[in-house]
Amino acid sequence: MAIGPVKPMLPFIPGHEGAGIVTAVGPGATGLKEGDPVGVAWLHDACGECEYCGTGWDSLCLAQHNTGYSVNGSFAEYVIGSAPYVARLPDKPDFMALAPILRGRHDVQGHQGNGGQTREWIAISGVGGLGQLAIQYAKAMGLHVAALDVTEGKLDLARASGAEVTMNARLPDAAAQIVRQTGGGAHGALVTAVSPAAFRQAIYMLRRRDTIALVGLPPGDFQTPIFDVVLGRITIRGSIVGGRQDLAEAVWFAAEGSVCAQIHQTTLEDINHVFCDLKAAKVDGRMVIAF
Repeated sequence: MAIGPVKPMLPFIPGHEGAGIVTAVGPGATGLKEGDPVGVAWLHDACGECEYCGTGWDSLCLAQHNTGYSVNGSFAEYVIGSAPYVARLPDKPDFMALAPILRGRHDVQGHQGNGGQTREWIAISGVGGLGQLAIQYAKAMGLHVAALDVTEGKLDLARASGAEVTMNARLPDAAAQIVRQTGGGAHGALVTAVSPAAFRQAIYMLRRRDTIALVGLPPGDFQTPIFDVVLGRITIRGSIVGGRQDLAEAVWFAAEGSVCAQIHQTTLEDINHVFCDLKAAKVDGRMVIAF
């Protein structure tokens, strides 16, 4: 098993949330034809034979390939997708709106997979592109949402997306306030923030016997309060991406109008400016490159 961040082989074409029309179908590909609207997600393909693939956990396959990382991605006029893993999009889709949806809805799965019930509270830390979508998925699934971020603009976006409670994560008593305003703590927490401090903070927002799902990928480690985790029977688990069924459900939610990403259209020529804005946390929602 790899230790630490997995590095791509240079050179490569990045981009892992691409949407467009099938222009050609390769030998052996089934279920698709030229002209079909599809999307390519992070999980390009997997071996299909290991214990993880055999139980529906393709995203954990050690032989998987990832779009825009280990295989060339969607920052190009044409991209190659694996037929079993591309998302099937509805007829006459809005490609700009659907491209950011292709992350799948794994973001809220960490709570639902723990037995989360309708009307329970989920705390979502980080209201960037993923967090904003996670709020909407949670609402569509009947959950209450408490959202945290460090900028007022992101908290405004959280409220507009359906969060009932919003909190500046930099407040020294932010976790305690979430516990109070949710009537005893969240039933699950999702951390999309790229911040080790947010990982630790989320532990203190939970009720006992509940789960924190870690999605953000900051460098380094975070200190885990052993006493609180053990006595509270807290579960801490990671989630890099959802599976094929999660992807299909993500598209369904969007097609039904339950989920809509906040998007800003840009061009490939402006990509370095986009990276600078992302690093400075100036992007509210998703940047979508149009070709």
